[in-house]
Amino acid sequence: MARSWARIDAWTRRNAPASYALLAPPADPVEVEAAQEAMGVRFPADLLASLACHDGITEWANLLPGQPPMSVAGMVAHWRMCVEIAGDDPDLTQPHGDGEDDEPWWHPQWIPWAQSDGDSQVIDMREGPGQGRLGTAAHDETGRFGDGWPSLAVYLTAVADALDHGGEADDMAPYLTPQGELWWDFPGETELNGDPLTPAPPADGTPGRG
Repeated sequence: MARSWARIDAWTRRNAPASYALLAPPADPVEVEAAQEAMGVRFPADLLASLACHDGITEWANLLPGQPPMSVAGMVAHWRMCVEIAGDDPDLTQPHGDGEDDEPWWHPQWIPWAQSDGDSQVIDMREGPGQGRLGTAAHDETGRFGDGWPSLAVYLTAVADALDHGGEADDMAPYLTPQGELWWDFPGETELNGDPLTPAPPADGTPGRG
């Protein structure tokens, strides 16, 4: 995990300094421990390692192909909001089908690590073979893990690989804006709000695959 963030840091520092400047310093270990107690769930090793690199970002940015990472405080706030909304309502706390991928709207053992407009990427800490997997919990849909990632570590490695070697992560490709920002969008895009998007240059000089 530290290696993946070091690669992302190095790439953004060199190619997207405006985005690099938004990466927060490491999280306070005391705050991380308090968050785990407040949420009643232990964080997986890869999330702890990620927070030891960056406590999210200081303001919204399209830094990752999914939602932007939150601070520890933001994670706790979003978790509490979802738990309070779900309450004891079976329509929100129970799956409504009998399929393998049926999920509730929210589960208290989901850790929201990234969020935008109420939609979050969550780490599933329920007991079982899927523990530690990364999925999504949209504000108007049930949770989804079938098209997610086995872990946060695998996801961030894919992000670092896309930046270093070209290609995609989460079906999104990296670009640069004229303002020196990293921007993830669908492959083949050429502009954003009328401004040109430049395919992100891979660190190793190989042509991008996206």
